[in-house]
Amino acid sequence: MLKVLTVAGTRPNFVKIAALQAEMRRRRGVLPVLVHSGQHFDREMSDRFLDDLSIPAPDFTLRPRASASPSEMAPALREVIGSARPDVVVVVGDVNSTLAGAQAAAGLGVPVAHVEAGLRSFDPTMPEERNRIATDSLSSLFFASEPSGVANLLAEGQPLDRIFLAGNVMIDTLTRFLEAARRSTVLSRLGLNGGHGTRRYVLATLHRPAAVDDPAVLRGLWSALERLAGELPVIFPAHPRTQSRLRECGLAGADGVNTKIRLTRPLPYLDFIRLESAAALVMTDSGGVQEETTAMGVPCLTLRNNTERPITVLEGTNQIAGLEPEHILAAARRMLAGGAKIGRIPRLWDGRSAQRIVSTLCRNYGSSRKPAAIPAGFPSPALPAIATC
Repeated sequence: MLKVLTVAGTRPNFVKIAALQAEMRRRRGVLPVLVHSGQHFDREMSDRFLDDLSIPAPDFTLRPRASASPSEMAPALREVIGSARPDVVVVVGDVNSTLAGAQAAAGLGVPVAHVEAGLRSFDPTMPEERNRIATDSLSSLFFASEPSGVANLLAEGQPLDRIFLAGNVMIDTLTRFLEAARRSTVLSRLGLNGGHGTRRYVLATLHRPAAVDDPAVLRGLWSALERLAGELPVIFPAHPRTQSRLRECGLAGADGVNTKIRLTRPLPYLDFIRLESAAALVMTDSGGVQEETTAMGVPCLTLRNNTERPITVLEGTNQIAGLEPEHILAAARRMLAGGAKIGRIPRLWDGRSAQRIVSTLCRNYGSSRKPAAIPAGFPSPALPAIATC
């Protein structure tokens, strides 16, 4: 029996693990163990996503303090891993939970498999970039979602026989739930039904520190979105952290009444995918949204100076807009006027990435392999200093 412990703790994590958990439960000889790190712990950011994505209740749920760093989360995860004694620990993405899981497992000598390995923005100021690099430095097996990930890992000296181009597990989940998302009533609830298949609204999201933590940058981005909202509806489901920053900057009241933008609370997965699929344009700083829009053929404008997912620009519907308000506004208007790219779905974004990943885990860690020996007392490993997201 192959025991696979998966660590997840944020909305993007849950989208990525949904297909993996379903595939593991389907396989004979695989015992999945799910650990919720508690990084996103409220109903809208956590429990509702688990329900929407048919993810069973976690086997372990932790409750770290708000904004806990990876090194602060790792000790509790070490205790869980020590108790569960898995053959391999799977971590996904680039959030604090990802690195905390890798630190905890590596410190106990348990192999780490990183899903979405090798993605690089080459921007060292991004907490997520530091998490990606540190997680890959601790990993034993690497599952890349696009060719750039393979190239980056090889350039960093990782062995070729431990790197696998597996495809994109987020797209597995999208493929599985897209039909259900189309039945969502969110468009009518928000008064966005235009009839005849028209797409006459913009969907926008912001949550990364580079966009929301600097008041001058946030005000500039918000001004561009508000000017666009004078021309057609702009729907903005706001991450709690973004809501807080908006209030601090005086850009939106508690109910979003001080803005032209249609500000909402975070949306359930199916509602968000429905909004995304029917939008005239999506404006975001989210890597996952860049991938989803590419898979659905929806124009996407990335409000950043870079992306760790270059395939969404090279092959998909994504364009990088930067952080300058006038440039963003001009690019958005151009795309809305018919200047958006017509992309294609990248190779291996076929809804079967989880199958490939679980098969590879079975080949590498299944059958007669014994669980790693874990020292009594779970001593703390040397942990790299990683900034809090």
